Amino acid sequence: MSEALKKLKVKIYADGADVNSMKRAYREGLVKGFTTNPTLMKKAGITDYKAFAKDVLREITELPVSFEVFSDDFDQMEKEAREIASWGKNVYVKIPVTNTKGQSSAPLIRKLSAEGVQLNVTAVFTLEQVREIMDALSPKSRSVVSVFAGRVADTGVDPVPHMKAALELVSKNPNAELLWASPREMLNIIQADACGCHIITVVDDILKKAGMVGMDLRELSLETVKMFYRDATSSGFSIN
Repeated sequence: MSEALKKLKVKIYADGADVNSMKRAYREGLVKGFTTNPTLMKKAGITDYKAFAKDVLREITELPVSFEVFSDDFDQMEKEAREIASWGKNVYVKIPVTNTKGQSSAPLIRKLSAEGVQLNVTAVFTLEQVREIMDALSPKSRSVVSVFAGRVADTGVDPVPHMKAALELVSKNPNAELLWASPREMLNIIQADACGCHIITVVDDILKKAGMVGMDLRELSLETVKMFYRDATSSGFSIN
């Protein structure tokens, strides 16, 4: 990771489900935590959820790791949450802000949080959702609120003022942290830091660009020209 990134206050979490990449990032000290979700697990070819989690947690024993429930029924979701929470002291249980019917998860969040379960409330987009979540989260239990700033930006809305407003709400709980989810580029890490977000998730493809932060633009320009030249010559292009 570049020296410029190391100076930032925002904590970088690796977002993915490739076990080897997760373990490598942990050993190299590149990140401060890890997040996963069913979509990333499917993409990585995971078929045994518990075996995957246990494999990860055998090595990653200190940094926070978030694993998500997958049921759409709140009673079953609660059972899954309790099972996931039992896997380790560093485990956070990801609970979606609603089920697929749009029904709020706030009652379940309130119940689990009051019992001390560490939660990562995910798929959050609106400030109304943030308010409802903060009303449900216990100030005595550690929690994360994952606002999908990247997808908010995909709708044409500037995510920075949106995240600043979310931070004001989250900061009222001393044990809650705001997470900038679904970033699209390295700039988002700088933006997340500038607006005071506690955490940002970063997929491996973005993390690989860490060395570019602070890079001289003239040098980058020359490298880009060289890339075009290499690709053109190696392709055997000719206009004559």
